[in-house]
Amino acid sequence: MKKSPIDVFSQWVDDGKDDGMEKNHKSSVKDMLGFALKDLNDFTFIDAGCGTGWVVRMVSQMESCFSSSGIDGSLKMIQKAKSIDSVNKYNCADLLEWKPNLKKDVVHSMEVLYYFKKPIEVLKNIYKNWLNDNGRLIIGIDFYFENTTSHSWPEKTNVSIMTLLKTKEWEGLLIEAGFKNVKSWTVGETENWNGTLVLSGTKN
Repeated sequence: MKKSPIDVFSQWVDDGKDDGMEKNHKSSVKDMLGFALKDLNDFTFIDAGCGTGWVVRMVSQMESCFSSSGIDGSLKMIQKAKSIDSVNKYNCADLLEWKPNLKKDVVHSMEVLYYFKKPIEVLKNIYKNWLNDNGRLIIGIDFYFENTTSHSWPEKTNVSIMTLLKTKEWEGLLIEAGFKNVKSWTVGETENWNGTLVLSGTKN
């Protein structure tokens, strides 16, 4: 029987697999942050689907970061994040419904949005309730149509929800949610790997 994404990732914490998230995604995330945070001073940042908080911690150490926080649906991930980091704030909640107390300048998300049946609903929530005017969303996705190596993942991981979309479809969702200046590119291509699909848009 297939498991929900939250159940699978909570199990990862128990099995010690969560440490691989930083190792596997760090180079893509550094590229994403380099784009999203360039020329920003005193910015506020939140990681949607933060896992154990490695991106939150990395960003919080930047001189121009005013605040860095994270949210994840897995209580075990959040508990581990808090055990590692007592400085930054972490929330356990559903990304579909949760709203931060204060809107942020940058919302980052790596390998999260395709774990929802309707990613558009998360994007609309982020646009309306999470981002300041002129704020930026940046997301990274490895499971997408053009990256054919990833197509076997639902069977391999036994995850119940994995939404497979083309790059143009992802761009369309950002536009439908209200984002402007939507652009996409890929990072870390190899012979059998199309790279991480990065998408970004602003709230103008």
